Amino acid sequence: MILEPNQRPELSGKTKDSYNQFERLILEIRKKNVPEKIELIINKHITQLNSVTDSDKTLRTQIRKEQSKIVGMLAQKLKIVPINYYRKTWFVLGMTTFGLPIGAALGLSLGNMAFLGIGLPVGMSIGLGIGASMDKKAFEEGRQLDIELKM
Repeated sequence: MILEPNQRPELSGKTKDSYNQFERLILEIRKKNVPEKIELIINKHITQLNSVTDSDKTLRTQIRKEQSKIVGMLAQKLKIVPINYYRKTWFVLGMTTFGLPIGAALGLSLGNMAFLGIGLPVGMSIGLGIGASMDKKAFEEGRQLDIELKM
């Protein structure tokens, strides 16, 4: 059984929004059938967050940290991801793995490295396409959590 994050009615603003998002994430994870071993790891992260006594910036930083660890672990071990997880991941990967080499090749072939920047939006588009197709596949296979995380 996955633990419940502590209730924190004193929160406000961005910290409250971050905490509410974390609570919704835990709720969505509960809907999935996760192995007991994974539940124990998630509980460790929730316990870590529950131990934070500060209610402002330190807590918000800790929420992001624990949330990121949980989502990364679920994606790696169970391939369970939030909405648009792959699109956001491949956005940056597309620019670096496809965009920079395309821009460098274009710049070298035209003899002007100013064309390096042209490869970035091309790579970004390729990355978004790959990520969107992976998100669609995750949805169709029932591996997607019904929450989009705003970091």
